[in-house]
Amino acid sequence: MKDSTLLRKVHMDCPVCDKTHEVEERKRTTSIVIKGEEVTYDERFYFCANSDENENEFVTGSMANENLMNARNAYRIKKGLLSSNEIVETRERYGLSQVDLAKLLGWGEATISRYESKAIQDEAHDAMLRLIKDNPLKVLEFLKKNADKFTQKKRTEIRQKVVENLDSFGKEYLSRQTFEGEYVEFEEPSDSNGFTVLNIDRIEAMISYIAENVSNLYKVKLMKMLWYSDALSFINNGVAMTGLVYRHEPMGALPIGHYSLMNLENINVKEEVSYNYDTMIHIYPTVGMNYSVLSDSEKAILDKVIGKFKNYKAKDIVDYMHEEKAYKETKAGEIIPFSLAKEIRKF
Repeated sequence: MKDSTLLRKVHMDCPVCDKTHEVEERKRTTSIVIKGEEVTYDERFYFCANSDENENEFVTGSMANENLMNARNAYRIKKGLLSSNEIVETRERYGLSQVDLAKLLGWGEATISRYESKAIQDEAHDAMLRLIKDNPLKVLEFLKKNADKFTQKKRTEIRQKVVENLDSFGKEYLSRQTFEGEYVEFEEPSDSNGFTVLNIDRIEAMISYIAENVSNLYKVKLMKMLWYSDALSFINNGVAMTGLVYRHEPMGALPIGHYSLMNLENINVKEEVSYNYDTMIHIYPTVGMNYSVLSDSEKAILDKVIGKFKNYKAKDIVDYMHEEKAYKETKAGEIIPFSLAKEIRKF
């Protein structure tokens, strides 16, 4: 038996040895190939200690369905698709049944049911689902387009849910929309964004992670640490971490939309007054931040950047950045391409 974890013992009629006794419910990490991609997922199964080594495991029908769902969700995550749970959450946010959501998007009535259970959505359908997940106003656009598919009562109920979601999105929704608007010209992977599309969840997690380890973290210093994190990721993996696009500015590399960036709800910033009465933006860790969006290798890159610049003052890191080839070979206001970032000085 592969390495596994005991979850509990269950008294049951064992289909393996045909006896009634305690069997062990276990969990392990395993792999499967889906659509040509190997994915790793958690699998639950029962273990019978009374049976031969080659025939001592079994699963129930519900267990098999759950394992298959875990495998498919692992594939979705690997491919950047919404998980089945995220589809369910999005649908329920607007008080929609599976058929309602399919009608709203102009799809066949069984489409959402399949995506929440056994089928993996294609990228085009995923993009439409993500639109309404990230932007309640898109629901109104789809509702207007497919209004004839709903009763007047149902249309009113959906509109009310949209209003409620706009209220709950609040500052985070509006600030995300503003920040994303700064990147409409960079929606495709390129040398400008390190071949990574903008990932706000990862940016927020990175900033909080850095703030947990750097007590004197102010905006100027943070912006340089983000650039170095992206540069190291590009060197190691061929892609940046954030999708930010950096310009050559007097204070070094500065991401496009940095004012909007600092307004994101999940970034904990406080305006503080220095000894000479200048206003400074101090960044603190965000309570309850979800760091699962960062892989172990990405955290290792952040740790390396933190180790290098933790005790630098803003002027020190700016001066250090000014000596980089990426800065010297670009002009004021120009985008700093990541192809130049490959040649940063070694840490």
